[in-house]
Formats: sequence, C-alpha cells, structure tokens
Amino acid sequence: MSTSPLLSAAGLTKAYGKTPALRGVDLDVRPGEFLAVTGASGSGKSTLLHCMAGIVRPDEGTVTYGDTRLDTLGEERRSDLRRTEFGIVFQFGQLVPELTALDNVALPLLLAGTSRSAARAEADAWLERFGVRGQRELRPGEMSGGQTQRAALARALVTQPKVVFADEPTGALDSLATEQVLTSLTHACRETHTAVVLVTHEAQVAAYAEREVCLRDGTVHGLHPTAPPASAEVAR
Repeated sequence: MSTSPLLSAAGLTKAYGKTPALRGVDLDVRPGEFLAVTGASGSGKSTLLHCMAGIVRPDEGTVTYGDTRLDTLGEERRSDLRRTEFGIVFQFGQLVPELTALDNVALPLLLAGTSRSAARAEADAWLERFGVRGQRELRPGEMSGGQTQRAALARALVTQPKVVFADEPTGALDSLATEQVLTSLTHACRETHTAVVLVTHEAQVAAYAEREVCLRDGTVHGLHPTAPPASAEVAR
C-alpha cells in the first residue's frame, strides 16, 4: 500500500447555524486503505465524510484529492467526481425504487455514456460478485435489507472508483446481513485496490477496517489500527 495520501483533509471546520460539527479536523486516506470513522451520534463523522466526498463544502480548511482541491471546485465538477472517482453508499442504500437491481447498478455507467448492453453486462457481473445476481430483476421494495445494501455497494463500485464512502451502511441491518455486506465490501475493495472511508458507531463494524479514527465533538480523539473480527480476517 502506498504511504502517500490519496485524499486529505486539513483543518476542516463546519457549522450548521451556530452548532459546530467539525472543529479543525485533519485526516489522510491512503490508496487501497480501509478506514473507519467512529464516534457517537452528533460527533461530526457524517459531516466529515460529506466534506471529504465533496457533497458539502467545509467552512474552513482544505480537501485534496490527488492534485485537486475539492473544496474549491464547483458543484458540476464535484458531481462528476462522485460519478466517476468516488462511490457513495448510505444507510438505506437509496436505490431508485422504480428500477430493478440490475438497472440501479447500471445507472452510473449509463450516465457516463456507456452503452446500455455494456452497462447491464458490467452491472450483472458486479451483482454476481456481491452475491445478489439472483435478485437482478427485483426492485428495491422486493428485496431484503441486506440484499439492497449489497446492490447499493455494487452500484458504488461498478465505475471502479478510487474511493468508496460508506455512511452507516449496515445501520439498518441485522448481524448476519451486516457480516455479509462487510465481508463482500472487504473482498471487492481489496481486489480492486479501492480505498474505503466507512462511518459507523459500532465497534464490530469498525473492526473490519485497517485503521480507525474516533471523533468526539468535531475533533479527532483517536487514530489507531483495528483488531479484525474472525470473519474480516478471512476476508483479508
């Protein structure tokens, strides 16, 4: 793994009204690294992820991706990066309810100009990789929570991004579905050398990562390697 950062945040501050969410956060993400951001509700971890993914702008500080300053880019360019270089997964997947799992996963490729046949073939391969190809013609409302999240992960990775941002991706799942989703994510990202920034408040989920950052009241209060659970060790 390269020691040079792929993505860096320096001196990030962000407030919502008079309520500070980030208070000068510094964080580096290396290529291919699996990083967990932990902390209690309201600690600023989701805000940090959103700033680093270019979803929101920090009030102060910088976010650098390679040689590009994300915090100074316009919305169109940041959206383009989120379609091509970044993959994003939220707690409830946020798949398009009217589309099948296959068409949901193919959507980022179609938006990038890939032909329909090629996009669907690539999407099919990623659904197979995440163990949900059997649900390819189902819509999100017809799938279990674990199946929906694995389809959402397939959608996030189908463009072969450099970084996947996952905001509480297992927060609505039971323990078995959580293990399946995290094991699939770990396997896929190691094979593709994709970095992962995962936000969670659960220690067992954070244990799948190689490194853990703990936020408290918008500041970093811990940065250390994690001890993987047995299932994560197998995945590695």
